Amino acid sequence: MMRRTTGRLTQATGIFSAREKPAAMHKLPEPILQAIESGKLPSPPQVLVRLLQLVDDEQSTIDDLATLVKQDSGLVTRMLGVANSPALRRGSELRSVENCLQALGTRLVRAIATCLSIQQVFDRRPGMARIALDAFWGHALTVAELSRSLAIVSGHAHPDEAYLAGLLHDVGQLTLLSALGAPYQRLLAGCASEDELPAAEMAQFGTHHGEIGALLTDNWQLDSSFADGILFHHASAEEILTAAATPQLVWLAHTLTTCAEIDPKLDELHRRMFPNAVSPDFPALRNEAEGKMRQVAEALGFVPPTEFFPQWPWQGLIAPEEPRKNADDDDDSELTAMIGSMALLQPLQQDLFMLESDAEILLSLKESARILFELSRVAILFSDPATGKLSGGSIGDQPALFRQVEIQPGALKSLPALAASTGRIVSSFDADAPNPPALIDQQFARALRAPGLLCIPMRARQRTTGVMVCGFSPSQHQRLVRRLPWLINFGRIAAISLEALQEAKQFREQAEAEASNRYFRQARRVIHEAGNPLGIIKSYLRILDHKLPEETGVRQELEILREEIDRVADIVGRMSEIPADQASPGGLAVAELIQEMLLLYGDSLFQARGIKVDVTPSPEKLLAQCDRDSLKQILLNLWKNASEALSAGQQIRISLTDHVVHNGRAYIQVRTDDNGPGMSDEAMRSIHVPSETRGNTARGMGLSIVGTLADRQGIPITCLSRAGKGTSVALLLPKFESISSAQNHAAASPAGVTE
Repeated sequence: MMRRTTGRLTQATGIFSAREKPAAMHKLPEPILQAIESGKLPSPPQVLVRLLQLVDDEQSTIDDLATLVKQDSGLVTRMLGVANSPALRRGSELRSVENCLQALGTRLVRAIATCLSIQQVFDRRPGMARIALDAFWGHALTVAELSRSLAIVSGHAHPDEAYLAGLLHDVGQLTLLSALGAPYQRLLAGCASEDELPAAEMAQFGTHHGEIGALLTDNWQLDSSFADGILFHHASAEEILTAAATPQLVWLAHTLTTCAEIDPKLDELHRRMFPNAVSPDFPALRNEAEGKMRQVAEALGFVPPTEFFPQWPWQGLIAPEEPRKNADDDDDSELTAMIGSMALLQPLQQDLFMLESDAEILLSLKESARILFELSRVAILFSDPATGKLSGGSIGDQPALFRQVEIQPGALKSLPALAASTGRIVSSFDADAPNPPALIDQQFARALRAPGLLCIPMRARQRTTGVMVCGFSPSQHQRLVRRLPWLINFGRIAAISLEALQEAKQFREQAEAEASNRYFRQARRVIHEAGNPLGIIKSYLRILDHKLPEETGVRQELEILREEIDRVADIVGRMSEIPADQASPGGLAVAELIQEMLLLYGDSLFQARGIKVDVTPSPEKLLAQCDRDSLKQILLNLWKNASEALSAGQQIRISLTDHVVHNGRAYIQVRTDDNGPGMSDEAMRSIHVPSETRGNTARGMGLSIVGTLADRQGIPITCLSRAGKGTSVALLLPKFESISSAQNHAAASPAGVTE
């Protein structure tokens, strides 16, 4: 075995000299292409059972789920693929399992795990039941652990990426095994070592498992270095020196796993790859990785080989016999198939009922079709309840053609219309399929990049909700013809789930409408009852103003009181609605407004509680472009929140700063600093959460109103708080500028400069 390792380190195979896809993807056998698109890989049943248990456990965390998912190549490929799909991906790719699970959410993760479990129950390929995958899982986990350990020792910035690339380095073998079954199993059984495998794969299939694994990850649109770690793990020593860090780490880990004795040349090779890193202790790292792998194996219930190094996972694999026709295979009645499908698909229906939006259900349905039936290209058309027209206009994440068309219910030459009207599954390859096919069906097939269509009606309670339109091929037609009862039941579950969600929405809207009506009836009574005393108080203040001598010096206070009464009356009249923006035409004098508010509220909020107030005066009159009442409500809520948090002897400082430029616009900063106990993260987040999504606590509602009002006024807010050190809240008020000065400022100021 040492001879084999030395040959790997010194000889170039010539197969892996470039990062490229097979020369002609369309020449690959169709089952391989479908397996790549579906990402359908066998997983140990123990892992799926444990995953379902974790998702159902309210005490489990995303980290718990990620730890389990990372132990299974099949689950990793599934989660990476779905999380990076157009329906969920936002911005850059998701390359960590934790981020993928966060994006999916526990409900969708459970639906995926359920589908994978169902698929393993009824999807039996010839010879697959006799294949022991334990050695494969052990090999994949060991390479993954070694890749991460080597990444840490070598100073690589992304050890988790190296771990995943190591875990998936042989995922192409599972893809080929899942796609081809017995023929690929015979090829594996005929190879004495993994060194022989790529050439044998190339000779028989025109591609090798490294390319298949790289294609699978390319479909997720991940960074190319991640796929290269999978593609190049069989390169020669000289070739791998020209690669990036991730492929080099996976190559080293794979080499350490497949040799009996560690070649001394690996030390020199590592120094050339990572000249600034400390030379790793290869035997110690290998033993540590094997120990971690065996811990996982014991926890999950699979048994890796006792003698692990060198490791060829398929050693001793028995080539399956040629499949023989069993006369009993055709004896299953439609009733038996229907009962079986209903029993097995029941967990899927329960999972779909747990989802809370159309988008979640549609994404789950598409992923379920991919896992259960290898239908990787799915679009959905909804049926209008009034007209019966089929359209996908309200559904994103599918080809634009489906969002643009409307199919009349009488267009029976169109397969989707035929499926909707008859309630049966139809395809382009049925004996009675329309010939020639309707042009719209040809367009649909081209949009889905498939030879033809499979149309599954979503029908429940004697009504068609819509049609799932799937890209379809003749070979898929032959394979699925005996699963029509399964597909019919799958369409029924889809319809029931969507109808249940729609009924829940209607019930919720009706309940909200009734609650709203009760609220407004009560509001009218409150407005009527509160309006009278407020009017009386305002009239009394006017009489008092006339009676007081001119020299009393309280007229300013009376004017502020009248203004506040008007504002309270306006708030009561609107019953907590956000008032319309009414920016002062000549600009709002911020310092004067703060002094007026402190005159009115300073004593009750601060002085009476023993809280010191320090106001830093502004050297000039600063004018802001915002609504007076909105700013007053923002400041009052912030001050009230601070007042409730501070104790006697503590202090709040209010300051104004001019000449602040943010994103090319001039602002005035109003900042409040206190030395109180600090604000919790949840409280700070509530400033940026709409008030209708918060709880009923007064402080949460007050801060949420601050954020809502500030957002409407274009006032950025920053908040800094440390436990026991105090809180600082800064408001950036848009500065009032005349039209001419604003134009001059925009021409002279570069965007993004902040003081």
